[in-house]
Amino acid sequence: MERLKQRILQDGKYLGRGILKVDAFLNHQVDPELMMACGEVLARRLSHTRPTKVLTAEISGIAPALAAAYHLGVYLIFARKHRPITLPEDSFHVRVPSPTKGGEVELWLSPEWIGPQDRVLIVDDFLATGQTIKALAQLVHMAGGRVVGVGALIEKVFQKGRENLRHLNVPIESLVRIARFEEDGAIIFAE
Repeated sequence: MERLKQRILQDGKYLGRGILKVDAFLNHQVDPELMMACGEVLARRLSHTRPTKVLTAEISGIAPALAAAYHLGVYLIFARKHRPITLPEDSFHVRVPSPTKGGEVELWLSPEWIGPQDRVLIVDDFLATGQTIKALAQLVHMAGGRVVGVGALIEKVFQKGRENLRHLNVPIESLVRIARFEEDGAIIFAE
């Protein structure tokens, strides 16, 4: 998606160690118009999977996932990173490594919102190593649902996340693919 690519070039900053800072429009300050456009493209590309729900991880995935859910006409669910007291005792949870947090985070999902009848599309801001998306897929399976597709705004191809998710055997769509970062901070896009 050319519009997202241009915004990454304009406002993205490579911080080293494979980390791209996109706080200006996605991870801290959110550009709603851009997110709605991205969500529309993801929804169009993945509508053939016929999802009944969209799932993401709190917090950075919420904006693009909400936009995709809106355009698909389905509910958005986000896995919580902290267990609130309102979560039922039988809630599902997994641990996942987080390079930006410098350790592990927990993801929690209530059994109230995904069940055996659900076809779940996972949408996140980044597809890097695939660890977060893999953990979200585990939550869906624990709840008895079925993962039908994966969508991401930005894929860091060099981190092999797509390959790490092949076992899901579902369509994987990303709007922008980054091949690598140069030492001077230049962003090199794939294709």
